[in-house]
Amino acid sequence: MKNVLLTVSYDGTDFCGWQRQDHADRGEPVRTVQAELERALRIMLKTPVALTGSGRTDSGVHAFAQAANFLSPFDSVPPENYVPALNSSLPPDVRVTAAREVPPGFHARFDARMRTYRYFLYCGATPPAHETRYVWPIRRYPDIARLNRMASCLYGEIDCTTFAAAGDPCESKKRYLEKAVFYADGDKLVFEIAANAFLWKMVRSVVGSLVYYEQKGKDADFFAEILRARDRRSAGPTAPPQGLFLWNVDFESCKRH
Repeated sequence: MKNVLLTVSYDGTDFCGWQRQDHADRGEPVRTVQAELERALRIMLKTPVALTGSGRTDSGVHAFAQAANFLSPFDSVPPENYVPALNSSLPPDVRVTAAREVPPGFHARFDARMRTYRYFLYCGATPPAHETRYVWPIRRYPDIARLNRMASCLYGEIDCTTFAAAGDPCESKKRYLEKAVFYADGDKLVFEIAANAFLWKMVRSVVGSLVYYEQKGKDADFFAEILRARDRRSAGPTAPPQGLFLWNVDFESCKRH
């Protein structure tokens, strides 16, 4: 069986997140990205296929480059053929942008070395209609230097309990963060953060906390203190989902054939 890695982009507005859900107790279908892709694979391959994502995005969160792999029952299908074939069966808010063969033991979740998210804020004015699904509008221009002084605390191995949502199942709240930085992009303010993994709703909690405490005039020393507190009550409000994109997934062990 051929192990195939897909790169997928999606508009998460109308999805209940990435992960396929059992909706038997709800009485109505629950739309997820994973389920749409598995449906398209079933149409193409004429057999059920299980898809493994590099991570889960929540309801309303988007992806520029999610990664997911599956075992194809047909060795004869060239990986590049999956891109047009799957897109012909997928709805317009999900696109497969690339496909390639990976080693037999490759696993999109466990082999992911680093995940990068970007969060987009629209500052000052009202965003144009075509951007409202993809930004968090705030009616002011934050102090980027102050935001970045606080964000500089988010580097190295950190206990991220402060930003863990209630009900997060992870036993260890420690994560290794490689980057956390704000930069301007026209009328938008972009926050980019990279880590080996993230807790449930962690990025939105980090963004909301940084923006909240910047408005309060806080600085790096204060932000470092709330990190050390390891108390969710120390965090600020959680940012809304529509500004968040899973931007990239890096793999250390994955090699092209």
